[in-house]
Amino acid sequence: MNASRIALVTGANQGLGRALAEGLAARMDPEDLVLLTGRSHQRVSDAAREVAQLPGTRSHVRGQVLDVTDTDDIVRLADELRARHGGVDVVLSNAVARLLPEESQAERADEFIDVSNTATHAILRSFGPVLRPGGRLIVVASSLGTLGHLDPRLHHLFEGASLGQVEYAVESWRSAIHNRTAEEAGWPRWLNVPSKVAQVAAVRAVAAERRERDLADGTLIASVCPGMVDTATSRPWFSDFSQAQSPSEAARAVLDLVFTEHVDPALYGELIRFGKALAWHDGTPPVEQDRLLRP
Repeated sequence: MNASRIALVTGANQGLGRALAEGLAARMDPEDLVLLTGRSHQRVSDAAREVAQLPGTRSHVRGQVLDVTDTDDIVRLADELRARHGGVDVVLSNAVARLLPEESQAERADEFIDVSNTATHAILRSFGPVLRPGGRLIVVASSLGTLGHLDPRLHHLFEGASLGQVEYAVESWRSAIHNRTAEEAGWPRWLNVPSKVAQVAAVRAVAAERRERDLADGTLIASVCPGMVDTATSRPWFSDFSQAQSPSEAARAVLDLVFTEHVDPALYGELIRFGKALAWHDGTPPVEQDRLLRP
């Protein structure tokens, strides 16, 4: 099948990722293809079949096994899509490792960083070059990804950094966790904060290199905060979900970025929440973040 447009969603078995895949399949054209990805062949196959059978689905939907912690796997898929389809039009990077409040942050650090950060770097490096003109490459992050959420001693690691420098900062953070020097150096105990800042910094780094060319052909690279979403990943962390969105509700603002015809230069490369760019230097003082470890 020669699909017209190709869209790929990582972490698409459930929650927000599943909702994003459903939304793409409902809003893309019949000749288009949505690749719903995850690590489990059975879960990916089941999810793809279920999405394909939804009444609102218009495009083709296919399950694609992708282990985002395997950089070679990401490279192979990007190369395959370039060879078979000439590239990809939409990439929504959404994979996240589920972490519970009672679990040791340090003991889960490697898995969390591999899924949230190493994978983000690999997706940016591998899919950026195969993104077709007018395409969308969006990393699902969080409002915690603004620089002000970090201790000022760490700002220089991410301010104006290249992708290689962001990767170095992430590995330095990982080493500090293992060496038990992270808190002394100013890293928050909550893994989600540095991880999200690094995700946003990585997107900013890639976007800075491509900005002029991408704006000329209507391509968007950005990170996005979907707001509070009621999912199995977020529910253990917060006691009040009265204002939380369902995954389908949260997916709408992300999908609006995908399907907007005009790319606003003010949004390009930024962290976007509900259609507006969040200030890179804003954030909550680090001392407040530890309260979220036991909501």
